[in-house]
Amino acid sequence: MTPSTTPSVRPGMGAIPVEGGVTFRVWAPHATAVAVHGTFDEWAADGIPMAAEEGGTWSADVPGAAPGDEYRFLIDTGTERLSRIDPRARRLTTSVGNAIVYDAAAFDWGDQHFDPPHWDDLVIYELHVGTFSPGMHGRPGTLDGVRRRLPYLRELGVGAIQLMPPFEFAGDRSWGYNPAFPFAVESTYGGPDELKALVKAAHEHGIAVLLDVVYNHLGPSDLDLWQFDGWSEGDQGGIYFYQDERSSTPWGDTRPDYGRAEVRAFLRDNAIQWLDEFRVDGLRWDATAYISSITGGGRTATDAIPDGWQLMADINAEIAERFPGRLTIAEDLRADVLVTTSPAAGGAGFGAQWDGGFVHAVRGILTAVSDEERDVASLVPILAPDPTIALERVIYTESHDEDANGSARVPEEIWPGYADSWPSRKRATLGAAIVLTSPGIPMLFQGQELIEGSWFSDEDPVDWSLRRTHAGLLRLHADLIGLRRNQSGVTAGLRGRTATVHHVDLDAKVLAWHRWESGGPRDDVIVVASFATEPRTGLRIGVPRAGRWRVRFNADWDGYDPEFQTIDALDVDSEPVAWDGMAQRIVLDLGPYSVLVLSQDD
Repeated sequence: MTPSTTPSVRPGMGAIPVEGGVTFRVWAPHATAVAVHGTFDEWAADGIPMAAEEGGTWSADVPGAAPGDEYRFLIDTGTERLSRIDPRARRLTTSVGNAIVYDAAAFDWGDQHFDPPHWDDLVIYELHVGTFSPGMHGRPGTLDGVRRRLPYLRELGVGAIQLMPPFEFAGDRSWGYNPAFPFAVESTYGGPDELKALVKAAHEHGIAVLLDVVYNHLGPSDLDLWQFDGWSEGDQGGIYFYQDERSSTPWGDTRPDYGRAEVRAFLRDNAIQWLDEFRVDGLRWDATAYISSITGGGRTATDAIPDGWQLMADINAEIAERFPGRLTIAEDLRADVLVTTSPAAGGAGFGAQWDGGFVHAVRGILTAVSDEERDVASLVPILAPDPTIALERVIYTESHDEDANGSARVPEEIWPGYADSWPSRKRATLGAAIVLTSPGIPMLFQGQELIEGSWFSDEDPVDWSLRRTHAGLLRLHADLIGLRRNQSGVTAGLRGRTATVHHVDLDAKVLAWHRWESGGPRDDVIVVASFATEPRTGLRIGVPRAGRWRVRFNADWDGYDPEFQTIDALDVDSEPVAWDGMAQRIVLDLGPYSVLVLSQDD
């Protein structure tokens, strides 16, 4: 291959390794000239000229360049020369360093085939790479560190891990919601091959991988995309960003221009890259309300960004067609059914969305100071949603947002400064039980199963010593996950879409709900929950069928915590008395701030 002053005939954007060299292509429509230089030409001052193409792109075939070479683009604006990192760089030395040529086809996937769990069998575990496992000598954790803890996650029983954004950001520590280079995997975390190794290993452990992506804004720091080719209007961000009020977001004036074909292709190619090349099993889109509207308040005539809505619909439609079964999740938090409606019907096409109403209602009940303040009736609508959309919601009590941003983890919120107290442990596990027995796709946040206190920070790793201190509480969560996923074959109803809250006792602060998929033995499930500090005895609860109802889970068992045991929860035979609108009833005792799960063998 020899250098040419004519455009390359090879397709692709960024740096594309080919036989004998590398093809480089970059979009810079306002440049008067573009060159590329790097380790392959010993960083020559003028670099290797690139040829202009239609549509404002520039390309060059560079013989001798190879994967591992560092490079940059030199962009002449007519008045100055800019040195820029490739916006589509796949690897970086750092966010302010150099791009690195990356061979996307070099990773060995072997002959692995993986079918992710169906959405009704999914329990998501959200984690932050930099803090999930501690790094060496006080450094942030890495993707390899996450990979080494996959046996722990498999034993816990989760069906998927959801990584907070692992894309190249400014500095070494971040939540990840400030992506400077969205095509590159954060160098501090280990780079692209380490992410692929994690996905491959997770699949070998039967665990799906979801990625959190950020398309509502970029940066704003270490952002070479800002005025990339020197052009802008009104000192706005240039070719990648809106040039008017639509640029403004709570995180900076860096909202991508969803109406510009090249920017739409940039974001579309990014989303598809993770599903195609990296084989991830789904994407969680951050703050989608800020993609479809300027203020995130709703798609009103003055606030809507129709191009943003169309971008989401188009990408989700392509994913549904090309990658059936992959899950896309919206963090929209407005309970807008159009978010999960198909693009053909005018929707954005997401498979599910975070349910803000659920988390706020449940956390409100858990963190109320006194039992008198616990309005259990307020939970009825969220425990029994419309079954047609039940699996289109992700439900949780903890997340990176809920456990920071002025809030703390649930145990700390319950009793500040005493996260390890009996009330904190009791009510935190009550919250987890509600999540894992309600219709929806349940999600836990890293350390929640260990009853972590304090709040989430990108500087403080998970306290893994709690695996010993709270070993019983860890087992409690594993048992609940096993029931939710029907791993013993006796709680199929917990995977269903349907729930009816049939018992509401406002005075005793007790709720009971019926879960089922097809109905019958090993399918019908009765969940009974107490939101009171005193044990309840002689509770009469309706059940749908006669016979013996077996206790599958008792959150008050002293095997989970020696301070928990208040009552003995025993299997119980039903009485032929109609109750709670059901044909039979059972009489049982229930510990404080506890949940019982019951079903039948035959």
